[in-house]
Amino acid sequence: MDQKTTIYDIAKKLDITAATVSRALNNNPKISEATRKLVLETAAKMNYKQNRLAQSLRSGKSNNVGVIVPRIDVNFFSSVIRGIEEELHPEGYHVIICQTHEDEKREIENITTLMNAQVDGILMSISNMSKENDPVIKHVVDKNVPLIFFDRKKKMDGVSSVTIDDFEGGYLATKNLIDAGCTRIAHFSGDRSLEIYENRFKGYEQALKDFGLEWNPDYVIQTKSNVDAGRNAVTKLLSLPNPPNAIFSSSDFAALGAIQELKENGIKIPEDFCVFGFGNEPFTRFLELSISSVDQSPLEMGRMAAKVFLEQISNTDNIKIEKKVVLKPELQIRKSSTR
Repeated sequence: MDQKTTIYDIAKKLDITAATVSRALNNNPKISEATRKLVLETAAKMNYKQNRLAQSLRSGKSNNVGVIVPRIDVNFFSSVIRGIEEELHPEGYHVIICQTHEDEKREIENITTLMNAQVDGILMSISNMSKENDPVIKHVVDKNVPLIFFDRKKKMDGVSSVTIDDFEGGYLATKNLIDAGCTRIAHFSGDRSLEIYENRFKGYEQALKDFGLEWNPDYVIQTKSNVDAGRNAVTKLLSLPNPPNAIFSSSDFAALGAIQELKENGIKIPEDFCVFGFGNEPFTRFLELSISSVDQSPLEMGRMAAKVFLEQISNTDNIKIEKKVVLKPELQIRKSSTR
């Protein structure tokens, strides 16, 4: 294996001190422009590569930011990550992406690994509301490492967040179904221990109340965010003595499953049954029967989370200031709810 070039090799080549080489490589203002240029040219010719770990230990900055998401194989989280990278890369930061797969133990491992890697900040969407991860999250805050929640968050002192108004999204989606003439509206809810799903449920519930429709607990089914869960939930709803004629789903994937099952049962959409999803996944607009959905503005959410991080990292007095950014949801009304 070839021996790596060191600053001592460069110093010997130019007949200057290693300290001078180090200062030139790190743009120290005490070094003349001519010397700095000569050192950089020589370093390039000798294929010198700086030790990033040593550099980060000296500066106290790694220029790495950790991003933790439940999963990256859905458009929402991949778009958030894209927004984060678009904002941070021009500022010289690299993004380390971790997935929890909705597993809290894995989430704790991810946070611990990122802290051991001395990241400059962590941006995360939590897996669930269990308190087992509270100590490791609190450790991040205690170490003055900027921590920003996005989409899914916990209420914790000293932690900023970027979310959308899930209550309004749930309210507007339900109102759209009411405006379409639906009177028996079911709701596919995610895990309501998570604030986003509880708020979407509350928005649904409030819309029913405001428009004088009765809330039926049999119409509310907790589902996972996948097609099979939507199909199974519809089977339960159709077995009721008085089944619903519309669904507001907290997940586009569950909404897609619902539509598949309804069609197999000979139910016409939207003539006999309307469906409204949440997330505005790309497939919702490309299907022959396009699906109405609430857009969560993931790209903007990612950019805003990155901007909050940059604001906090630039001023250590701001690291523990809680900044709450709430984005406005937008309805994408398509065939599945348009009569």
